[in-house]
Amino acid sequence: MRRCIPLLCFWSAYCCLAAGSSAPLGAEGPQEDELHTTTEGRAMAKAAVRFNLRTSRDPEHEGCYLSVGHSQPLEDCGFNVTAKTFFIIHGWTMSGMLENWLHKLVSALQTRERDANVVVVNWLPLAHQLYTDAVNNTSKVGHSVARMLDWLQEQGNFSLANVHLIGYSLGAHVAGFAGNFVKGTVGRITGLDPAGPMFEGVDIHKRLSPDDADFVDVLHTYTRSFGLSIGIQMPVGHIDIYPNGGDFQPGCGLNDILGSVAYGLTELVKCEHERAVHLFVDSLVNQDKPSFAFQCSDSNRFKKGICLSCRKNRCNNIGYNAKKMRNKRNSKMYLKTRAGMPFRVYHYQMKIHFFSYKNMGEIDPNFYVTLYGTNAESQSLPLEIVEKIGLNATNTFLVYTEEDLGELLKIKLTWEGTSRSWYNLWREFRSYLSGSPRPEQELSIRRIRVKSGETQRRLTFCAENPESSTISPGQELWFHKCRDGWRMKNETSPTMQLP
Repeated sequence: MRRCIPLLCFWSAYCCLAAGSSAPLGAEGPQEDELHTTTEGRAMAKAAVRFNLRTSRDPEHEGCYLSVGHSQPLEDCGFNVTAKTFFIIHGWTMSGMLENWLHKLVSALQTRERDANVVVVNWLPLAHQLYTDAVNNTSKVGHSVARMLDWLQEQGNFSLANVHLIGYSLGAHVAGFAGNFVKGTVGRITGLDPAGPMFEGVDIHKRLSPDDADFVDVLHTYTRSFGLSIGIQMPVGHIDIYPNGGDFQPGCGLNDILGSVAYGLTELVKCEHERAVHLFVDSLVNQDKPSFAFQCSDSNRFKKGICLSCRKNRCNNIGYNAKKMRNKRNSKMYLKTRAGMPFRVYHYQMKIHFFSYKNMGEIDPNFYVTLYGTNAESQSLPLEIVEKIGLNATNTFLVYTEEDLGELLKIKLTWEGTSRSWYNLWREFRSYLSGSPRPEQELSIRRIRVKSGETQRRLTFCAENPESSTISPGQELWFHKCRDGWRMKNETSPTMQLP
């Protein structure tokens, strides 16, 4: 059997199977509608698509296998036709085994929804193949899921409105096919970082789309605008949520992954792609610490702090707690997260008007803020400059904290010199060669306006000493809360003599 590097295999989508597989390529096996008896149950264990009703929180417990056309297992295994029913659908696999994330998701659902039916859709024989073959099998598996749902509807009192399909990677598109093929409308589909290769940009009937359920929500955690992209970049649901911009997830950098370089790269892919699952699990087990996402046209605007509004359904919970947004299609939403559970952070929009009284040209400063609240104080937080600083203009920034600071009381702004970018180094070198010193850098800041994303509260912080509101590299300014709300009229320059 051929061997390959898993990372390269996934990206190219032309991978050989992982070593140790016993399943022949292209094997489809019997379909899922086999009898559920002792002998027939063993036959079902070899089926290409199996529906495993989880009846225990012990991952080693086999549970019950459901079979189209055979109602006895529903009674024997305690299937509740009137309760919520979750179908968990895995994706492509290199190991040929169910991964640990699936057991964590099953347990979290069983804990949160104790009376619900949790069904694992096991299609390992069709998923443990060349990636291209597994992609082609997603439609077949979607048909199998749809047939199971159609049959369950025939049992009476079973409503598709109570059905929630949760698909990871290729499994998200399987869920989409199932929603498209079923007789009726599934209540909800959640796509956990739907697979990108061979699905990016294709027709809506060949991938997950908003038409596949009454509500389709999607978490994107491994997309790239360049280079490697395992998850789909385009929006494919009613709401599409891009944690941390949908690409680089905290805690998944090379420095965070142990082992050799090859092993580390593979684990990096797994870490970021699988982060969608763990965000969903987090929303189930940490209900008291919900994460909020905010509607925005693109990641750069969100990084600039422009998009922290909750007006007109512009914000939403993520994961299981997401609320249906009616008449919304492909609403893109963003948020920041921590590196681990609970993933919730606290977002703040900061508006700062920089006054300049000297001809400094373009500047590229390193600004940091420290927030002081009634509960705690933050670390020193960088003000990310997405574009160049606008002088004599209001600039907007996004900062976020892992701690709940409580009510904000004061802010310390620090100017830690100038960014050591190649552009700035070249400017310094050119000034040195010309013998002309760079102009002195000095800015005046009278107030900072802050808006909390989580509470939507607006506060204004005024310079501690109004007579001394200038700052230069290596200095700091203090601002104290001076009122609730913002004064909406435009800033005007302070009354002082220009040099």
